[in-house]
Amino acid sequence: MSQRLTPLEIMTKLISFPTVSRDTNLPLVDWVEGYLEDHGIVSHRWPDPEQPHKAALFAHVGPDEEGAVVLSGHTDVVPVDGQPWDTDPFIVTERDGKYFGRGTCDMKGFDALAIWALVEAQYADIKRPVQLALSFDEEVGCTGAPPMIKAMQKVLPKGSAVIVGEPSMMQAVTGHKGGFGFSTHVVGFEVHSSIMHTGVNAIMSAAPLIDWANARNSENMAALPSDLASVFDPPWTTCHVGMINGGTAHNITAKDCRFMMDFRVVPGEQISRWRDAYLDQVRAVEAKMQAVHPEARIDVTETFGVPALTPETDGEAETLVRALTGDNASHVVSYGTEAGQFQEAGYSAVICGPGDIAQAHQPNEFIEVKQFDQGHQFMERLVQRLSQDAR
Repeated sequence: MSQRLTPLEIMTKLISFPTVSRDTNLPLVDWVEGYLEDHGIVSHRWPDPEQPHKAALFAHVGPDEEGAVVLSGHTDVVPVDGQPWDTDPFIVTERDGKYFGRGTCDMKGFDALAIWALVEAQYADIKRPVQLALSFDEEVGCTGAPPMIKAMQKVLPKGSAVIVGEPSMMQAVTGHKGGFGFSTHVVGFEVHSSIMHTGVNAIMSAAPLIDWANARNSENMAALPSDLASVFDPPWTTCHVGMINGGTAHNITAKDCRFMMDFRVVPGEQISRWRDAYLDQVRAVEAKMQAVHPEARIDVTETFGVPALTPETDGEAETLVRALTGDNASHVVSYGTEAGQFQEAGYSAVICGPGDIAQAHQPNEFIEVKQFDQGHQFMERLVQRLSQDAR
């Protein structure tokens, strides 16, 4: 019989793969695939046709039937470039009751626990199946999960309850905002700034779009939130520009200006409405630019889109997690996950994972040992429950 690794041993192995979103995750996928195969588990990979250096992995253990519990996590991590780490970010280091390393919290800690649970389920007499789903490119907008979800349904019996293991302090998170973003490239026309009225300044043309976002934020903040939105912090849809660059010199009307416009949309509001509103504003600004010079334009590319996770009435996934954790409080988050994408595909979904989201993406990222242990205990209870087929 092949060796069954502990959750810590699995996490240590996963973190040793520097799967920053810009780089490959295939060595990690190869290892997980081989480890599962050693224990008689057949896994399936979905290679990204546009990024051959990346792939998703999923597997099924238990009866060959629908209704599985799906344990979902992502394999990519954010960069460590320029961050002042005290230890090697790709080696798990235990100190002061914490495991340090890139991804310990977000979210290879949960991935390790999910892999451990899948192997344990393989050796248990489970009555209800369990599935593992490991995606890529979550950190750049959850772009790897939708094709994985589609591919899973062609190969595996469809699961019914999805647990997304983003760090939630092992609480049942039942809702999150939706999100989408546009890469916006404003193309002006260069002239000397002394005759700026004959040219088109891309930076100054971008300013009304950013000011439009400021105005929407002010309006949303002042409005009475809906019942669905009121539980979020903040309880309104936000418009945000976090990156901008452009221009050549102080005395030349800027030829180019590039910025990212991101939206975090509360459940109950249509993402399409916000998308259309922004694009209408883009076209209005572009028309004014082209009235000065016809070559001026604004190019927009949608870079990501994540549907909201809407709280379910008597949701199967929520009910399961509450039974396993004893947590009956209400929790929502403002960040996005693949939980909304699973829900959109017809699954019941909830977020529950070890660790504190405040540690995600930070230098010296860590997960507390006691949180990791709580996650281990959660998985032990899950395998036991699957052995009883309790739904």
